Amino acid sequence: MAASTRKTTRKTETFTDEERAAMKERAQEVKASARRGSRADKAAEDEAAVVAKIAEMEDSDRAMAERIHAVVKASAPGLAPKLWYGMPAYAKDGKVVCFFQSAQKFHARYATFGFNDKANLDEGTMWPTAFALTKLTAADEARIGELVRRAAG
Repeated sequence: MAASTRKTTRKTETFTDEERAAMKERAQEVKASARRGSRADKAAEDEAAVVAKIAEMEDSDRAMAERIHAVVKASAPGLAPKLWYGMPAYAKDGKVVCFFQSAQKFHARYATFGFNDKANLDEGTMWPTAFALTKLTAADEARIGELVRRAAG
């Protein structure tokens, strides 16, 4: 019997340029966090970094991120703004609860507002953890506000 000539190949898993950039941003965020002084100084610097990151976004994403930033701060003042993989995020006790990802960051057709597993959004055995956003209406802002309040609970 002849030996098999079938060649097996293993596809190498690689990260996209955008994913590598996000990981580098996260490493810089961790280093910057370790260098800071008081808790109040760190909170102010984190807030300024989030506002600066939002200002860098393209027009439509920037408008949504600005509104989401305001809604999150009003709905859950206990959540602390911080950068997370180069994205605006909001944390409780140092753990990210929710985040905004601009469409431009990963060349997507829509922005995303998402929740991590620290969010208290459990509903039975299945619930949404991220929402695609193309624009924000008053109703969308109200829904996000309610979700953030629950998530921060």
